[in-house]
Amino acid sequence: MKTLLEFRSVNKTYQNGNHALRGVSFKVKEGEFVSIIGPSGSGKSTVLRSINRLQGISSGSITFDGEEISKLRGRALRALRRRIGMIFQNYNLVLPLSVIQNALHGRLGSMGPIKGILGLYSEDDKRKALAILDELGIGDFALTRASDLSGGQKQRVGIARALMQDPKLLLCDEPIASLDPQSARTIMDLLRDQAASRGIACIVNLHQLDIARAYSDRIIGLRRGVVVFDGAPTDLDDDVLRRIYGDGFSQDNVQGGQADAHADLACA
Repeated sequence: MKTLLEFRSVNKTYQNGNHALRGVSFKVKEGEFVSIIGPSGSGKSTVLRSINRLQGISSGSITFDGEEISKLRGRALRALRRRIGMIFQNYNLVLPLSVIQNALHGRLGSMGPIKGILGLYSEDDKRKALAILDELGIGDFALTRASDLSGGQKQRVGIARALMQDPKLLLCDEPIASLDPQSARTIMDLLRDQAASRGIACIVNLHQLDIARAYSDRIIGLRRGVVVFDGAPTDLDDDVLRRIYGDGFSQDNVQGGQADAHADLACA
């Protein structure tokens, strides 16, 4: 498979001197499902935000779909963001609007400013949004206000909005952190199945090790901004996990999203 995304020796240092990323290098192939794990403050969110340029990098290179993106501006940056869908932990929906209106927001980057402001979506876009909502199991809620949905339903709307962009890459920043275990599995099933059926690469930040193992083609482990593991889920043994989370790590006590607490203790 062709390489879609490549980090080469990427560093990110904030003005307060915090080194969020230190020499990060990795590749993601087209259609690949990759999870990033690590303690709080390890740089997981910084990696994602660097890809869609919600924040810049200090040095190094990021290539997406054959294009160096770290210095893109204006129209070129907007074109990049149209090809990258983002799914957030807190959903980032416009709660007073309906489900279909929120899904259609995924088309705003491809519309002119006047049409976008007025919400003048094409009939093709409306049909496409309804079809995606049906695929995600919430077609019956198309006219329901987003504020009236459960957490799992809201995240499905977030997925629909991202898919409306026809992205080549999905970035998912802790997409199941706020969900109960059953809803979390449902969302991960939908992400994996939609990515696979559409040939979309997917990068997911996770704390839940069991979920990362079950759904990922590959797992990247970060610790204090450094890649300390990049390999198959089957290679994620206790020795590797101690490199990621610290010597105080115990795998028996870390499942279902509890890794963070142990990691913080290990790093204290």
